[in-house]
Amino acid sequence: MATLHKGNLPPNFDGQTLTVLSIDGGGVRGIIPGIMLGYLESKLQELDGKDARIADYFDFIAGTSTGGLVTTLLSAPDKDNRPLYAAKDITQFYLTHCPHIFPRQNCFEEIASALCKPKYNGEYLKDLANKLVGDITVSRTLTNVVIPAFDVKLLQPTIFKTTAAKADALMNAKLSDVCLSTSAAPVYFPAHFFETQDFKGYTRSFNLIDGGVAVNNPTVLAMTTVAEEIKKKNPVFRNFKPMDCNRFLIISLGTGAAKEKEGYSAHEVSSWGSLQWVFHNLKTPLIDIYGEASSDMVDFYASVLFHAQGFAGNYLRIQDDTLTGTAREMDNASEENMKKLVEIGNMLLKKPVSRVNLLTGKYEVVDGEGTNEEALACFARKLSGERKHRLAKQAQY
Repeated sequence: MATLHKGNLPPNFDGQTLTVLSIDGGGVRGIIPGIMLGYLESKLQELDGKDARIADYFDFIAGTSTGGLVTTLLSAPDKDNRPLYAAKDITQFYLTHCPHIFPRQNCFEEIASALCKPKYNGEYLKDLANKLVGDITVSRTLTNVVIPAFDVKLLQPTIFKTTAAKADALMNAKLSDVCLSTSAAPVYFPAHFFETQDFKGYTRSFNLIDGGVAVNNPTVLAMTTVAEEIKKKNPVFRNFKPMDCNRFLIISLGTGAAKEKEGYSAHEVSSWGSLQWVFHNLKTPLIDIYGEASSDMVDFYASVLFHAQGFAGNYLRIQDDTLTGTAREMDNASEENMKKLVEIGNMLLKKPVSRVNLLTGKYEVVDGEGTNEEALACFARKLSGERKHRLAKQAQY
């Protein structure tokens, strides 16, 4: 077994493959991509040694909401300048902390929250984020991150990126603030306010909510970040062209969706007023719809783009669209439901690779591509090969 070189993934100056990991939003359902990541990292460790970590293999890790939290855990440095969390520990992180992030409420408390205030006060998540990453800023991540939020004062997305943070101190926010912002889902958590300051004393204010209202699946956002850096003539990307699918290797992880997209009938919702759209039968229809629509549209676009250029194999989307009952809820952190999500994640590994049908919106099995487990193992070999190629090039300089 080879010994893994510790440290960041070397820059890709010679124009080989750019590697991207994308993680959707979805609250407690982040358990599902956590299991995918644990398996992927285990295969990388088989190839390169027990110290291998996800951040050692990806040029960009993008995450929205709960995906932004996972992105931070995978890329924030610990005291030894290695990733804060191994991927295998992500699931346990959720099992330990989600019951406190999403404390159970009775029916009366839920209704009262819907009418008067956010469902949860977010204090546990705030304390947890501060404890985990403290004053660590976006510029210090071990690989490039892309984490979206939405500014309710400016009415536009705010994207936190390592590339931007290194260039502009006003965008170099604390990762704790970024985590609280990208996960501040309307109805569930309060909006998050903070300020940054540059070396000249200029400040910038942020009034942010969950990035999922704009982009719940950040796959294409990561690709456009590369395009932006190409436009800026960043030397790391000098040999790349925007949206050149031949040069991208992308793993996009969903957090699960409802079985057959079963939602509400037009007859049912036609009589709804504002309250029902926000809160109906202890569910949040409008929030759920925004998340589903955002994730699906990005997947549609990415699928078309990679298919059209003839490189469908460079894009792996793993999503379970068969969730039913409590598994569909983003904040059900009961022991029973979290156990169910772990089972769903493990079963998803065994399911065949599927791609979205661009006409029906449903995921359909792709013949000849094996299971998600096998596809992740294949991607692990590609990621390991790319890293070794760069290390060899680096040794020549």
